[in-house]
Amino acid sequence: MAIKFSFVIPAYNEENYIGDCLEAITREAKGRSDVEIIVADNNSNDHTDAIVAKYQQVKLVREAKRGANATRQAGFEASHGDLVAFIDADTKMPPGWLGKVEKEFAKDPNLVCVSGPFIYYDLSRTLRVLVRIFYILGYCMYLIGRTFFHTATMIQGGNYTVRRSAFEKIGGQNVDIKFYGDDTDNAVRLSKVGVVKFTFDIPILTSGRRLAKEGAWTMGWRYAINNFWMLAFRRPWTTVSKEVRFGKEGTVYRPERRWLEVVIATLFFLFVFLVIAAMVVVVYLLGTGRML
Repeated sequence: MAIKFSFVIPAYNEENYIGDCLEAITREAKGRSDVEIIVADNNSNDHTDAIVAKYQQVKLVREAKRGANATRQAGFEASHGDLVAFIDADTKMPPGWLGKVEKEFAKDPNLVCVSGPFIYYDLSRTLRVLVRIFYILGYCMYLIGRTFFHTATMIQGGNYTVRRSAFEKIGGQNVDIKFYGDDTDNAVRLSKVGVVKFTFDIPILTSGRRLAKEGAWTMGWRYAINNFWMLAFRRPWTTVSKEVRFGKEGTVYRPERRWLEVVIATLFFLFVFLVIAAMVVVVYLLGTGRML
């Protein structure tokens, strides 16, 4: 039987997460012979390979060139599915995820990519709300771009599925991008050959380890500036990324630079206050007829 759906999972030293990720996928794909699972290992030096080897239905490929995108591309080249899902090794797929993705493609033949948000299961409720606000702001920008400029600029790296024919048409992953900006780059290139959709109906659970280490406000700003830089200059602002791993103690929210978190949060709320104040002034002037 032909392969209909492929999962591609890049992995580098993911012994603490890859097992849960594969368990969730195998539950989703249980009883299906048209689904394949590929883990692309990026020279791990822990027990990632040994854990993957426990799953007979999972194919392991290796990529020597460092970088998530090069690793994703290696997995893509080893895959055969008409639809290819790129998810991260620290994600846990909720029940029904696979069926929802397939329905999206089935109802729109012009759809080339569908993506959904992350839910950081190991962060506090307050931080999850903050992340949700960030997604809503990004989604508003996505709608503006899609409505007025006929482009899509929002894909969540680690939770997106592409149509193979479209992804081959754009040349696959941009392997020159190591980490930041890859999702925006894919969104822009894919939007030129078909419809790119972001929906809150297809979330995926993931670890908040990077936010816990570097800070939610810092990461929000970093993703925003890299998104803008990719759109404006076709290259990421941030060219390096840190490896973030937690041991058995679990994810603990302790940003390395708390002062930066305070600065970014203060500037954000100041900006929001100024925007609201400007809107109030405009409404007042319109009401008094002074702007007519």
